Amino acid sequence: MSASAEHPEEGLRHWRGGAAPDDVWTAVDWCDVHAGPLLAADSWRVVDGRVRGVDRHRARFLAAIAPFRSDGGAFFDEVVAALPRTGDWFPRVELRARGIPAPTAPTVPALGAATGLSLRLRPTPPTAEEVVVATAPHDPRTRPRVKGPDLDALQRLRTAVQPLGAGEAIILSPEGLIVEGAYSGLVWVRPDGALVHPSARLERIPSVTAGILLAAAAADGAVIEATDARPHDLDGCELWVLSALHGLRVATSWVDGPALVRVPGRAERARRRLDDAATPLPGPPSATPSPGAPRQGYTHSGG
Repeated sequence: MSASAEHPEEGLRHWRGGAAPDDVWTAVDWCDVHAGPLLAADSWRVVDGRVRGVDRHRARFLAAIAPFRSDGGAFFDEVVAALPRTGDWFPRVELRARGIPAPTAPTVPALGAATGLSLRLRPTPPTAEEVVVATAPHDPRTRPRVKGPDLDALQRLRTAVQPLGAGEAIILSPEGLIVEGAYSGLVWVRPDGALVHPSARLERIPSVTAGILLAAAAADGAVIEATDARPHDLDGCELWVLSALHGLRVATSWVDGPALVRVPGRAERARRRLDDAATPLPGPPSATPSPGAPRQGYTHSGG
Protein backbone atom coordinates (compact mmCIF):
# COMPACT_ATOMS: atom_id res chain seq x y z
CA MET A 1 0.00 0.00 0.00
CA SER A 2 1.18 3.50 -0.69
CA ALA A 3 -0.87 6.11 1.17
CA SER A 4 0.28 9.67 1.45
CA ALA A 5 -0.71 12.66 3.54
CA GLU A 6 -2.27 14.16 0.39
CA HIS A 7 -4.39 11.04 -0.29
CA PRO A 8 -5.14 9.47 3.09
CA GLU A 9 -6.76 6.07 3.34
CA GLU A 10 -8.84 5.22 6.39
CA GLY A 11 -7.92 1.93 8.02
CA LEU A 12 -5.19 -0.05 9.72
CA ARG A 13 -1.65 -0.34 8.47
CA HIS A 14 1.37 -2.11 9.91
CA TRP A 15 4.81 -0.55 9.91
CA ARG A 16 7.42 -2.49 7.96
CA GLY A 17 10.34 -0.61 9.42
CA GLY A 18 13.50 -0.32 7.37
CA ALA A 19 12.65 -3.37 5.30
CA ALA A 20 11.11 -1.33 2.50
CA PRO A 21 12.04 2.35 2.59
CA ASP A 22 9.93 3.13 -0.47
CA ASP A 23 6.74 1.75 1.14
CA VAL A 24 6.93 1.31 4.89
CA TRP A 25 3.26 0.42 5.43
CA THR A 26 1.26 -2.75 4.88
CA ALA A 27 -2.53 -2.37 4.82
CA VAL A 28 -4.54 -4.95 6.76
CA ASP A 29 -8.16 -5.49 7.64
CA TRP A 30 -9.59 -3.64 10.62
CA CYS A 31 -9.59 -7.00 12.40
CA ASP A 32 -6.11 -8.55 12.37
CA VAL A 33 -6.22 -12.24 13.29
CA HIS A 34 -2.51 -12.21 14.19
CA ALA A 35 -2.80 -9.32 16.63
CA GLY A 36 -2.17 -10.10 20.27
CA PRO A 37 -2.76 -7.99 23.37
CA LEU A 38 -2.52 -4.22 23.11
CA LEU A 39 0.65 -3.17 24.92
CA ALA A 40 0.55 0.59 24.28
CA ALA A 41 -1.48 3.11 22.30
CA ASP A 42 -1.81 6.84 21.78
CA SER A 43 -4.27 9.05 19.92
CA TRP A 44 -4.51 12.69 18.97
CA ARG A 45 -6.67 14.90 16.79
CA VAL A 46 -5.49 16.32 13.46
CA VAL A 47 -7.58 19.16 12.01
CA ASP A 48 -6.40 20.38 8.60
CA GLY A 49 -2.85 19.35 9.44
CA ARG A 50 -2.73 21.01 12.88
CA VAL A 51 -2.14 19.08 16.12
CA ARG A 52 -1.90 19.91 19.81
CA GLY A 53 1.13 18.54 21.59
CA VAL A 54 2.45 16.06 19.05
CA ASP A 55 5.83 16.15 20.85
CA ARG A 56 4.09 15.18 24.09
CA HIS A 57 2.18 12.34 22.45
CA ARG A 58 5.42 11.12 20.91
CA ALA A 59 7.24 11.16 24.24
CA ARG A 60 4.40 9.37 26.03
CA PHE A 61 4.13 6.64 23.40
CA LEU A 62 7.90 6.07 23.14
CA ALA A 63 8.14 5.76 26.94
CA ALA A 64 5.35 3.18 26.89
CA ILE A 65 6.95 1.00 24.21
CA ALA A 66 10.56 1.36 25.41
CA PRO A 67 10.56 -2.01 27.25
CA PHE A 68 9.68 -3.76 23.97
CA ARG A 69 11.05 -1.71 21.05
CA SER A 70 14.02 0.55 20.38
CA ASP A 71 12.83 1.77 16.98
CA GLY A 72 9.82 3.79 18.14
CA GLY A 73 11.30 7.09 17.05
CA ALA A 74 11.63 5.99 13.42
CA PHE A 75 8.10 4.59 13.52
CA PHE A 76 6.63 7.81 14.89
CA ASP A 77 8.41 9.87 12.24
CA GLU A 78 6.76 7.75 9.55
CA VAL A 79 3.38 8.09 11.25
CA VAL A 80 3.54 11.87 11.24
CA ALA A 81 4.68 11.87 7.60
CA ALA A 82 1.62 9.76 6.70
CA LEU A 83 -0.96 11.87 8.55
CA PRO A 84 -3.49 13.78 6.43
CA ARG A 85 -2.99 17.52 6.06
CA THR A 86 -6.67 18.13 5.30
CA GLY A 87 -9.83 17.03 7.05
CA ASP A 88 -10.57 16.08 10.66
CA TRP A 89 -8.86 12.87 11.84
CA PHE A 90 -8.23 10.98 15.07
CA PRO A 91 -5.33 8.59 14.36
CA ARG A 92 -4.13 5.98 16.83
CA VAL A 93 -0.70 4.38 17.10
CA GLU A 94 -0.46 0.92 18.60
CA LEU A 95 2.06 -1.60 19.85
CA ARG A 96 0.66 -5.12 19.99
CA ALA A 97 2.04 -8.53 20.73
CA ARG A 98 2.12 -10.67 17.59
CA GLY A 99 1.19 -14.29 17.11
CA ILE A 100 -0.22 -14.76 20.62
CA PRO A 101 -3.87 -15.83 20.91
CA ALA A 102 -5.52 -12.98 22.77
CA PRO A 103 -7.75 -15.07 25.12
CA THR A 104 -4.80 -16.93 26.65
CA ALA A 105 -2.10 -14.26 26.36
CA PRO A 106 -0.53 -12.75 29.47
CA THR A 107 -1.20 -9.09 30.15
CA VAL A 108 2.45 -8.28 29.40
CA PRO A 109 4.33 -10.77 27.20
CA ALA A 110 7.91 -11.62 27.97
CA LEU A 111 10.51 -9.14 26.83
CA GLY A 112 11.80 -10.15 23.41
CA ALA A 113 8.44 -11.53 22.30
CA ALA A 114 7.33 -10.57 18.81
CA THR A 115 5.54 -7.21 18.64
CA GLY A 116 4.14 -5.04 15.86
CA LEU A 117 3.72 -1.29 15.47
CA SER A 118 0.67 0.01 13.63
CA LEU A 119 -1.16 3.15 12.63
CA ARG A 120 -4.95 3.19 12.69
CA LEU A 121 -6.23 6.15 10.67
CA ARG A 122 -9.76 7.12 11.73
CA PRO A 123 -12.06 10.08 11.06
CA THR A 124 -12.77 12.09 14.18
CA PRO A 125 -15.97 10.88 15.87
CA PRO A 126 -18.54 13.36 17.22
CA THR A 127 -17.22 15.66 19.93
CA ALA A 128 -18.86 17.65 22.71
CA GLU A 129 -18.20 20.61 25.00
CA GLU A 130 -20.19 19.33 27.99
CA VAL A 131 -20.45 16.02 29.84
CA VAL A 132 -22.17 14.53 32.87
CA VAL A 133 -19.79 12.52 35.08
CA ALA A 134 -20.32 9.80 37.67
CA THR A 135 -18.09 7.98 40.12
CA ALA A 136 -16.70 4.77 38.64
CA PRO A 137 -17.99 1.63 40.37
CA HIS A 138 -14.44 0.23 40.57
CA ASP A 139 -10.91 0.71 39.26
CA PRO A 140 -10.13 -1.87 36.54
CA ARG A 141 -6.67 -0.58 35.62
CA THR A 142 -3.78 -3.05 35.56
CA ARG A 143 -1.11 -0.67 34.19
CA PRO A 144 -2.32 2.76 35.31
CA ARG A 145 0.63 4.72 33.92
CA VAL A 146 0.49 3.23 30.40
CA LYS A 147 -2.19 4.05 27.84
CA GLY A 148 -3.34 1.00 25.93
CA PRO A 149 -3.52 -2.22 27.96
CA ASP A 150 -6.61 -1.14 29.90
CA LEU A 151 -8.55 0.67 27.14
CA ASP A 152 -11.20 -2.03 26.78
CA ALA A 153 -11.74 -2.23 30.54
CA LEU A 154 -12.02 1.55 30.75
CA GLN A 155 -14.60 1.57 27.98
CA ARG A 156 -16.64 -0.93 29.98
CA LEU A 157 -16.33 1.44 32.93
CA ARG A 158 -17.87 4.22 30.86
CA THR A 159 -20.63 1.88 29.76
CA ALA A 160 -21.36 1.05 33.40
CA VAL A 161 -22.21 4.68 34.23
CA GLN A 162 -24.26 5.39 31.12
CA PRO A 163 -27.53 4.21 32.70
CA LEU A 164 -27.00 7.04 35.21
CA GLY A 165 -26.97 9.55 32.36
CA ALA A 166 -23.19 10.01 32.55
CA GLY A 167 -20.71 10.15 29.68
CA GLU A 168 -17.54 9.77 31.72
CA ALA A 169 -16.59 7.71 34.77
CA ILE A 170 -14.33 9.25 37.42
CA ILE A 171 -11.89 6.78 38.95
CA LEU A 172 -11.18 7.07 42.68
CA SER A 173 -8.24 5.64 44.60
CA PRO A 174 -8.82 3.05 47.35
CA GLU A 175 -8.79 6.01 49.78
CA GLY A 176 -11.55 7.71 47.79
CA LEU A 177 -9.28 10.31 46.14
CA ILE A 178 -9.98 11.64 42.63
CA VAL A 179 -7.50 10.12 40.15
CA GLU A 180 -8.67 10.58 36.53
CA GLY A 181 -11.51 9.93 34.14
CA ALA A 182 -11.78 6.65 32.29
CA TYR A 183 -10.57 8.34 29.09
CA SER A 184 -9.67 11.78 30.39
CA GLY A 185 -7.56 13.97 32.62
CA LEU A 186 -9.18 16.23 35.20
CA VAL A 187 -8.66 19.85 36.21
CA TRP A 188 -10.99 21.85 38.41
CA VAL A 189 -11.22 25.54 39.18
CA ARG A 190 -11.70 26.52 42.82
CA PRO A 191 -13.84 29.51 43.78
CA ASP A 192 -10.61 31.51 44.30
CA GLY A 193 -9.65 30.88 40.64
CA ALA A 194 -6.81 28.41 41.23
CA LEU A 195 -6.53 25.53 38.74
CA VAL A 196 -6.22 22.25 40.61
CA HIS A 197 -5.34 18.74 39.47
CA PRO A 198 -4.76 15.41 41.25
CA SER A 199 -1.39 14.97 42.90
CA ALA A 200 1.37 13.10 41.11
CA ARG A 201 1.44 10.34 43.70
CA LEU A 202 -1.86 9.02 42.34
CA GLU A 203 -0.96 6.67 39.49
CA ARG A 204 -2.53 7.67 36.19
CA ILE A 205 -1.76 8.28 32.52
CA PRO A 206 -0.08 11.67 32.05
CA SER A 207 -2.73 13.69 30.20
CA VAL A 208 -1.28 15.56 27.23
CA THR A 209 -4.25 17.92 27.03
CA ALA A 210 -4.19 18.72 30.74
CA GLY A 211 -0.44 19.31 30.57
CA ILE A 212 -0.79 21.74 27.67
CA LEU A 213 -3.61 23.63 29.37
CA LEU A 214 -1.85 23.93 32.73
CA ALA A 215 1.42 25.06 31.14
CA ALA A 216 -0.38 27.76 29.16
CA ALA A 217 -2.36 28.89 32.19
CA ALA A 218 0.78 29.06 34.34
CA ALA A 219 2.49 31.17 31.67
CA ASP A 220 -0.45 33.58 31.91
CA GLY A 221 0.01 33.85 35.67
CA ALA A 222 -2.68 31.45 36.87
CA VAL A 223 -2.23 29.69 40.21
CA ILE A 224 -1.74 25.93 39.66
CA GLU A 225 -2.00 23.42 42.49
CA ALA A 226 -1.74 19.65 42.77
CA THR A 227 -3.63 18.07 45.62
CA ASP A 228 -5.38 15.03 47.02
CA ALA A 229 -9.12 15.62 46.80
CA ARG A 230 -12.29 13.66 47.36
CA PRO A 231 -15.42 14.32 45.32
CA HIS A 232 -17.04 16.45 48.05
CA ASP A 233 -14.00 18.76 47.95
CA LEU A 234 -15.19 19.92 44.51
CA ASP A 235 -18.39 21.50 45.85
CA GLY A 236 -18.58 24.95 44.28
CA CYS A 237 -15.82 24.19 41.75
CA GLU A 238 -15.90 24.06 37.96
CA LEU A 239 -14.69 20.67 36.67
CA TRP A 240 -12.99 20.30 33.31
CA VAL A 241 -12.76 16.88 31.63
CA LEU A 242 -9.81 16.94 29.22
CA SER A 243 -8.87 14.68 26.33
CA ALA A 244 -7.18 14.77 22.93
CA LEU A 245 -10.51 14.02 21.23
CA HIS A 246 -12.84 16.53 22.87
CA GLY A 247 -10.32 19.04 24.15
CA LEU A 248 -12.09 20.59 27.14
CA ARG A 249 -15.53 19.45 28.24
CA VAL A 250 -17.22 21.15 31.18
CA ALA A 251 -18.80 18.73 33.64
CA THR A 252 -22.36 20.01 33.95
CA SER A 253 -23.08 17.70 36.88
CA TRP A 254 -21.63 14.83 38.91
CA VAL A 255 -24.24 12.14 39.54
CA ASP A 256 -24.73 11.77 43.32
CA GLY A 257 -21.57 13.83 43.72
CA PRO A 258 -20.44 17.40 44.42
CA ALA A 259 -22.42 20.46 43.37
CA LEU A 260 -20.44 21.78 40.43
CA VAL A 261 -20.64 25.33 39.08
CA ARG A 262 -19.92 26.94 35.75
CA VAL A 263 -18.63 30.48 35.29
CA PRO A 264 -19.65 31.89 31.88
CA GLY A 265 -16.71 32.44 29.55
CA ARG A 266 -14.10 30.68 31.67
CA ALA A 267 -14.07 27.39 29.75
CA GLU A 268 -14.11 29.29 26.45
CA ARG A 269 -10.94 31.12 27.46
CA ALA A 270 -9.30 27.84 28.36
CA ARG A 271 -10.29 26.35 25.01
CA ARG A 272 -8.60 29.26 23.28
CA ARG A 273 -5.41 28.31 25.13
CA LEU A 274 -5.72 24.82 23.72
CA ASP A 275 -6.44 26.15 20.23
CA ASP A 276 -3.36 28.36 20.41
CA ALA A 277 -1.26 25.30 21.22
CA ALA A 278 -2.11 23.59 17.92
CA THR A 279 0.77 23.73 15.44
CA PRO A 280 0.99 22.64 11.79
CA LEU A 281 2.56 19.35 10.89
CA PRO A 282 5.48 19.58 8.48
CA GLY A 283 4.78 19.25 4.78
CA PRO A 284 4.13 15.72 3.52
CA PRO A 285 7.02 13.70 2.06
CA SER A 286 7.54 13.43 -1.67
CA ALA A 287 5.32 10.85 -3.35
CA THR A 288 8.19 8.61 -4.50
CA PRO A 289 11.29 8.97 -2.33
CA SER A 290 14.33 7.21 -3.66
CA PRO A 291 15.33 4.00 -1.86
CA GLY A 292 17.47 4.75 1.16
CA ALA A 293 16.86 8.48 0.98
CA PRO A 294 15.85 10.17 4.24
CA ARG A 295 12.13 10.88 4.36
CA GLN A 296 10.99 14.43 4.91
CA GLY A 297 8.62 15.17 7.73
CA TYR A 298 8.52 15.23 11.49
CA THR A 299 11.72 15.26 13.47
CA HIS A 300 11.81 15.53 17.23
CA SER A 301 14.22 17.97 18.81
CA GLY A 302 16.07 16.40 21.68
CA GLY A 303 15.96 12.88 20.23
